[in-house]
Amino acid sequence: MSFENNDNFRKRNFNRGNFRPRNDGFRQREDGFRPRPANVVTAMGDSDSAPQVAVGGIKEVEELLNKNPLQVHRVLFMHQSGNPKLYELQKLAKRAHVHVQQVDSKILDSYARPNHGVVALMNEKELLNWMDVREELFKAVEQGMPKLVAVATNIEDPRNLGACIRSCLALGVDLFMIPAKGMCGITPSVARTSAGALEKMRICRPDNLEAAVGELKMAGYQVLGLDADTETNLAEFNFKDCAVIAVGGEDVGLPPFIKKQCDAVLRIPMKPEAHSYNASVALSLGLYEYARLRIKQP
Repeated sequence: MSFENNDNFRKRNFNRGNFRPRNDGFRQREDGFRPRPANVVTAMGDSDSAPQVAVGGIKEVEELLNKNPLQVHRVLFMHQSGNPKLYELQKLAKRAHVHVQQVDSKILDSYARPNHGVVALMNEKELLNWMDVREELFKAVEQGMPKLVAVATNIEDPRNLGACIRSCLALGVDLFMIPAKGMCGITPSVARTSAGALEKMRICRPDNLEAAVGELKMAGYQVLGLDADTETNLAEFNFKDCAVIAVGGEDVGLPPFIKKQCDAVLRIPMKPEAHSYNASVALSLGLYEYARLRIKQP
């Protein structure tokens, strides 16, 4: 779907003076999310790449949520607008399992004008629905066919996410899964860093990632996490043919809802003076260890 010719779509301009690479433009208070001072701008991409496509307007966002919810990364609403139409639209977004956020009107205006109190931030491609791929994955176990699923959570740096996608394609991942919230979107920066892998890699955003991983485990998949807080070494680990390999975010690591489902949590060998691996590097190493005996060289 193309949005470039609609007046309600405007790509955001960034400059190095006000860009923040992480989604930390809002400070949590008891009365909700409030914007930081005006000279700090929340950004979903980075200053070196094209900005994320934003769609403004009640009717426009409603149509997206009804027809293409898996292309919407998150929906921004005007804080305390008092508009009942926006309230109904927010309920629609939540039913579609799209993350919503309350922001100041200045933030909305910086993304798209006119916006009528709501802006949808778009992924660069429409993601897959879990219900459309689960049966294929289940049948692979029944038929004895190897399948590798990668899971990434809490990754906020778009370049890190793009690198994950590139490694997934290179190392034979059949499906890459991400959560409905708590991640950066599939931004132009993600697409650029993936070096063409984004268009080829199958990416799924389940409504409930925990439940989807649980279904794979019940079907016979070996669920594995990558984390420094374990004694089990990744090197020479005995993988099953059907496996799920999960990695956490840059700071928070592997989330508890994934960790509790893991058949094993694996530690990547590392010099003690190093703090940790970058999430995309950790995922690449985990995928390589699974794939090195399975990928046949020409």
